[in-house]
Amino acid sequence: MGAALTAVPYALFPAARAAARPQAVDHPGAAWHPASRSNYTPSNRPRAHPLHYVVIHVAQTTYSGTLSVFRNPRRKVSAHYVVRSSDGHVAQCVREADIAWHAGNWDYNTRSIGIEHEGWVNRPKYFTDAMYERSARLTAAICARYDIPRNRAHIIGHHEVPGSDHTDPGRHWDWKRYMRLVDKYA
Repeated sequence: MGAALTAVPYALFPAARAAARPQAVDHPGAAWHPASRSNYTPSNRPRAHPLHYVVIHVAQTTYSGTLSVFRNPRRKVSAHYVVRSSDGHVAQCVREADIAWHAGNWDYNTRSIGIEHEGWVNRPKYFTDAMYERSARLTAAICARYDIPRNRAHIIGHHEVPGSDHTDPGRHWDWKRYMRLVDKYA
């Protein structure tokens, strides 16, 4: 009888059980690490806002530091994905249907998917083979899902967003290599 009574509260609150389960990710193999709901805008993309860009970022911190920033409701920033340097592991922090606050330009936020990369713009050792490969696979899959052209006019650096005061991904980011990999995995 005691076991039956302890099970009753869970039966009465299915939403609590559902919230405890990990969110399904948009990209196979990504791990769900949700950003605070204070750091993005719920939406219904691409219906509400067509997607035209993938914006490449370098976080200027570690993988775990980036996830921590996105979980902090006072930071008012997020990206859809974070890619770890050492092994290319991908975390999804915001659903692709929602608007992450990553570009510093509302129009671009509404029309793009943001990918953060662990590391610093002036430390090229963070740009590993594993990071480039897993990020390029992710970008190729996003482009395929939303019919985004796989070219530098549509796969852009944060510094290329109009009005941006950022420099990432920086001069050490190998765009030629990255775009070759995106094409390879398309």
